[in-house]
Amino acid sequence: MKIFGFAGYSGSGKTTLIEKLIPIFVARGLSVSLIKHAHHTFDVDQPGKDSYRHRKAGCTEVLVTSSRRWALVHELRGAPEPTLAEQVKRVSPCDLLLVEGYKRERIPKLEVYRAATGEPLLHPHDENIVAIATDTRVNTTLPQFDLNAPEHVADFVLEHLGLVGRDS
Repeated sequence: MKIFGFAGYSGSGKTTLIEKLIPIFVARGLSVSLIKHAHHTFDVDQPGKDSYRHRKAGCTEVLVTSSRRWALVHELRGAPEPTLAEQVKRVSPCDLLLVEGYKRERIPKLEVYRAATGEPLLHPHDENIVAIATDTRVNTTLPQFDLNAPEHVADFVLEHLGLVGRDS
């Protein structure tokens, strides 16, 4: 399983870029999964639903399953947040595991940068950033890609990970 990350500040376009990349990777014959690091307040369960009520009543884990999908919600209840490495072990085997967030992890990453966010560039301080997707020109020796050209970003990611030539 190859792992590739996307780092950037909120509003930079990480989710939108990844959303465009996934169908490209899938069309090239790869199985793709994703781990997204979210803010601590996120919730995938809906108030009023049975699973929400059971979790709120005190369950550590609630698994909801149907003929189309299943989801496991695990409540940490004060336990430390699992590391990326621990979470990777929970993901079923796939060809490509995309990681959104986890800025400080030591995995190859593409920085997604928009000057309009007003935030500084990450790559000068992160040796794991191997390229940049941006809507402007950045002064760097790293490969740069237009944020609106996902095919070029996909080509780079697959080449970087040694997954070139897998499409048929």
